[in-house]
Formats: sequence, structure tokens, C-alpha cells
Amino acid sequence: MTINAHFATPTKITLGDIELEVFEAGRENRGNPIVLCHGWPEHAHSWRHQMPALAAAGYHVIVPNQRGYGNSSRPSAVEDYDIAHLTGDLAALLDHFGHEAATFVGHDWGANVVWSMALLRPARVTRIINLALPYQPRTPVPWVAFMESVFGPDNYFVHFNRQPGVADAVLNAHTARFLRNLFRKNVPPASPEPGMMMINLATATAPSGDPVMSDEDLAVFIAAFDATGFTGSINWYRNMDRNWHVLADVDPIVQQPTLMIYGAQDMIPPYENLADFVPNVEVRTLDCGHWIQQEKPDETTQAMLDWLPVRQEAQATVTVLQPAQTQFVRAQPCP
Repeated sequence: MTINAHFATPTKITLGDIELEVFEAGRENRGNPIVLCHGWPEHAHSWRHQMPALAAAGYHVIVPNQRGYGNSSRPSAVEDYDIAHLTGDLAALLDHFGHEAATFVGHDWGANVVWSMALLRPARVTRIINLALPYQPRTPVPWVAFMESVFGPDNYFVHFNRQPGVADAVLNAHTARFLRNLFRKNVPPASPEPGMMMINLATATAPSGDPVMSDEDLAVFIAAFDATGFTGSINWYRNMDRNWHVLADVDPIVQQPTLMIYGAQDMIPPYENLADFVPNVEVRTLDCGHWIQQEKPDETTQAMLDWLPVRQEAQATVTVLQPAQTQFVRAQPCP
């Protein structure tokens, strides 16, 4: 697979029994780590626009292809893609670089991993920036049954679980068409088609709207999934119920300072009760669809760079207070 010449050269890092393909920028800023986590069906290349600016601003930028993606390990067992393993990989990555904690940034499924990282390993997370996917409170029943009751059996979350292997085969057979039809912006509103959305996209003869990225950048994604297939990445979805059980007894409140960035045209709606679970959250909305950091790269990067120093300064102020004051300050919502 050929990576865009302007993107970083990756390193293969061994973390226990797996390897992650990791892209870096700003290695000279090793005391100030920020970890960028991609979504589905994506690649570390999704963060190509943000990496140079964050490095120039003084951050050690760490961008893994997470397990199941790119040249990272793809275990055969479905359960090896549960949230305990995914957050464990990120913690092991911090250990590899000698970082106690880092700022974590996630988009789509990567945002879900970052939310879970804050719940399962809160000491490793200093600040959060999440894009597209807001915090998802734990449902009364396991996720797949809940989503099936709300959206029906053709919902792709449900389909991936109820009909394992079916969508994988279709996407594998039409990789380039699927990704070309999926990574679009300015898509005209339309009524949902019958059937499973991802299979429909993989078999549609023509895309809607405009391309999110250049042909050169899209070729990186196509080459990656041509080489790996989609099963490893879809296995993340096949652990939704297992994750529901993993998080059963975890404190559901995310205490870290958080920036939530929505796309105004995204199919995923904002969560109006977000501050109930993420009390230290600030919200930004950009005029774009789901692929926020690729549709609006400059605006996304600027929102991150504007917010990060303010939150870092606020945290530094908190750490010099007496313990009783520290507890009080951390309990206050961000303005």
C-alpha cells in the first residue's frame, strides 16, 4: 500500500501479542502527547490534515491504525475486538512511548473508544476531543437488541451481528465502489432505501453528492481494505453487546475536559443531555456532514488548536490548588 507522500512514514510497534501500525509527527514534543483515533471504515490517514498543525503547535502526535485496520494485527477471534482490548491497545501505546497520560481525539468509532478509555482507564486521559459521535449512555438492554427494536433488522449495526459474514463478503467484493460511494459530502436529503445501507452503498452504481477527498487520498483507503478486507473492522460492531457487559459496573460520568465537535449535516444527531454525562464539555458545530475533519480540515484543526491551550491552562491552574479546592473546581462545568 502506498501512502500519500505528504503523510508520515509508519512504524510497526509490538504491544504484547499484537502489532500496531503507528504514524507520528512532532517526536521532539514527546512530553506533550495527543493520540488521534480513526473511525469506521477508515485509516490513520483520516487525520492527515491535523497532524502537521498539531505537531507545529507543540504536540507529539500519535496516530495508530487500530487493530483490524491497515497493517496492524487482525486477530481471528471476534472477542479480541472488544472495548477492553481496544482501550488496552491505547494504554499499551502510551506505555511504549513512556507517557503516563495523553489527550485523546476520536472520530466516529474512534470517539466511542475514547469515551470508553475515559471510563475504563481515566488516569490515562487528560483531555478529550471527539467528533461526530457523542457519548452514548448505556441502554437498558444490550445494544444490538435495543437497536433492533428501534431501527429494525436492516440497520447495519444489527445486520453485522445477526448475519455475520454477509456484509463482509459484499464489501470485500466492491471495496472501491463502497468507499467511493460512502465518503461523500453535500449529499441531498433522500428517504431511506429498503435494505441494509452499507450493502446498498457497495452495490450502488453512482454516488450522491461530492467526494470528501481526492482520488489520491481515497486510493490509500481502498488499498488498505483491498489488502485486509472488512471483517476485522466490522468485528468492532460484533462486540457491542460484550462491551455493554464490560461497562456494566463502571462509573458512567466522563470527568475530563472535553470538546465535542458535531457536523450540522451529519445523520448522527447531537445528544441534548450530553452535559449530564460529560459535565466539563464544550460543544462546537461545523457546517458539514459526518467526515468532519476531512470535510472541514482547516476549521476542525483551528477548533482543536483554539480549545487545547485553554483547557491545558485551566488544568494547570487546578493542579496547584489545595485538594478541597481541586475537587470543587473539577466539579464545575466548562463555560
